[in-house]
Amino acid sequence: RSPKSAKYANAATCIPPYPTDDVRQLTKYALKAVEQIYRPGFAYSKAEVLLMDLRKRGEFTQDLFSPSQPERSDALMATMDRINRRWGHDCLRTAAVPLTPDWGMRRALLSPSYMTNWDQLWKVRCI
Repeated sequence: RSPKSAKYANAATCIPPYPTDDVRQLTKYALKAVEQIYRPGFAYSKAEVLLMDLRKRGEFTQDLFSPSQPERSDALMATMDRINRRWGHDCLRTAAVPLTPDWGMRRALLSPSYMTNWDQLWKVRCI
């Protein structure tokens, strides 16, 4: 059996010290988790990142001594969101995300998206 055909599964959990919606922090923790579970010699076919315990902004009450997301982080994320809304999705992104990834998503089993894609609507002709 070749190492490329060997199966391997693992998971990692990273808990930020404070609630955050900062893409830079989320990317940092995702990469940290991947580094923890990566094993050379395996051909990886997929990976997933789970974001747990999500809350709307202002929904989480912290005590006076808990660390919190810096205000500068909020301002930067708001600016990035405005730029991406104006100039297009993924105009700005973290450097960890390549502009042209060398992998492709397998779409052979992709479900149709009739509700969001006009080209996939059924065509009916009346004669």
